[in-house]
Amino acid sequence: MIELKDLCFSVREDGETKEIIKDMNLTIGDDRFVVITGPNGSGKSTLAKLIAGIEKPTSGKIYFNGEDITDLNVTERAKRGISYAFQQPVRFKGIQVKDLLKIAAGKFLSRDQMYEYLSLCGLCAKDYIDREVNASLSGGELKRIEIATLLARNTEFSLFDEPEAGIDLWSFKNLIHVFEILREQTQGSVMIISHQERIMQIADDIVVINAGKITMHGPKEAVLPLLLGSRPQEGCDNICQGGAECR
Repeated sequence: MIELKDLCFSVREDGETKEIIKDMNLTIGDDRFVVITGPNGSGKSTLAKLIAGIEKPTSGKIYFNGEDITDLNVTERAKRGISYAFQQPVRFKGIQVKDLLKIAAGKFLSRDQMYEYLSLCGLCAKDYIDREVNASLSGGELKRIEIATLLARNTEFSLFDEPEAGIDLWSFKNLIHVFEILREQTQGSVMIISHQERIMQIADDIVVINAGKITMHGPKEAVLPLLLGSRPQEGCDNICQGGAECR
């Protein structure tokens, strides 16, 4: 279980303090599939980094299974069972895909197991398993490999920041299947930052963030119709709360 209590995060910009996350309170229970959505610049990715330990809150607390992890770094949180997939995956020159999967799993993986994880993410496993995780891979390929490593880790809390970014339509359909498997088979919770309706359709709960605050939070059946009922202004790709100004 993840609990955020009075969470705030601000930065100094041009000599002024800019609030990104404002007094946020949120609880994500065990075995829940949660989608965080909202307009661009609303604080979604910052929230993900705060939970993962990449950023430290200005004030407030973060609890994981009742333990205060606010001051723990990203490595310490990973050891406790929090996995994080970056919006822009990291390249590792000199490390092969198979090595990355083994490191992620923290245990022996057979070649067949590694093939399965890569295939689930839309990759031809035999073409990728011995490749280096370097600049020769596209952003979409790196994204799929990173998702495969999270499948291999199978941690208690998995966090994905816009996993659909840079992925083609066929792979996106495959990605939905991966998340459906995660939802059905993992023992932990999954949080996904996404604008995609297809991903929201398989969620248990949806959290809408705007200007650093939670504007809606509830079961998919209650929240999604409100989102789909709104119409963004012309030229705007953001999902906005019904009746609110589109930003």
